[in-house]
Amino acid sequence: MLSVIEKVAPDMFETLKRRYHILKQIQKSSPIGRRSLAGRLGFTERVLRSEVDILRKQSLIQISSAGMECTPLGIETFRQLERLMGQHIKTKDQETRLANRLKISHCVIVPGDSDKDSFILEDIGHAAVKALDFLLPEGKNVIAVMGGTTMVEVAHAMDEKFGEARQLLYVPARGGLGESVDIQANVIAETMARKSGGKSRALYAPEHVRSDTYSLLSEEPEIKETLQLVENASLVLYSIGSAFEMAERRGMKKETLKLLKNQNAVAEAFGEFVNPQGEIVYKLSRIGLQSSQMDRIPHLVAVAGGRHKAEAIEAYVKTVPPHTWLVTDEAAASQILNGDTPLKN
Repeated sequence: MLSVIEKVAPDMFETLKRRYHILKQIQKSSPIGRRSLAGRLGFTERVLRSEVDILRKQSLIQISSAGMECTPLGIETFRQLERLMGQHIKTKDQETRLANRLKISHCVIVPGDSDKDSFILEDIGHAAVKALDFLLPEGKNVIAVMGGTTMVEVAHAMDEKFGEARQLLYVPARGGLGESVDIQANVIAETMARKSGGKSRALYAPEHVRSDTYSLLSEEPEIKETLQLVENASLVLYSIGSAFEMAERRGMKKETLKLLKNQNAVAEAFGEFVNPQGEIVYKLSRIGLQSSQMDRIPHLVAVAGGRHKAEAIEAYVKTVPPHTWLVTDEAAASQILNGDTPLKN
């Protein structure tokens, strides 16, 4: 509930947090005077006076010569609010723990398990857009986007509000001719542009090519210009896949699947298959952004959820630059932090 309030009415959420902390301190230290309370909370007396008057009018606190105390209604209200705020604060703590565990800049955790509930994947998409909105400045921005089912959900979560005060250009970070049309990076870039009022640029090239073909295609004027936009992007948005799911989706040969199994591949992104130690065990020759170029791009956002993706996320993130953000769900975070047990307090 609080995450919804924070999205829809951030000012209201800040007010709620402020009054929660006031009630908590009064409940803990009553009776307490206004000046002492202001000092403990770091509020000015003017701000505190306004908040205290509202809480008093709502019959949540009472004021006497001894100081302020919570009323029975105030105590019950505080207990209900504490349950809500406690979950929110716990999630923020878990996000910090996960970022520290993965050695990246920031993590966003959405409640639930997208393996079991498809609506959670929609929530992940909205959380990813919110992360982009936080990271990207006003003005011109080039967003390089990968393909895949998770990126489709992010595209659907885009809206015109995200595009306000921004001139957005979406470019596919990889070729994609030959795979299912609706999950191609070209289509996703176009969808994002349409929904946010931006523009898109297509990359008409197969994703995987022979090395000799790669050098020829890279010099084609239109492809070369698009690749230059990708290399100078403001932000790269991509997902992390489980190695064998991605290999089978791409129709890779049995010999290659056997090689991946023998090398213990568990994750894939950018055409790179990695083992649990984050070592690249197989790499496809591909048209598009190379992982070696990621260090130079200001913002990197990886999006992946579901308990079954936990091993892939933890493995692949070992290869990424430290300024990466990860958007995931509670099930994947729980698996990474605590094994099969629920997330700990």
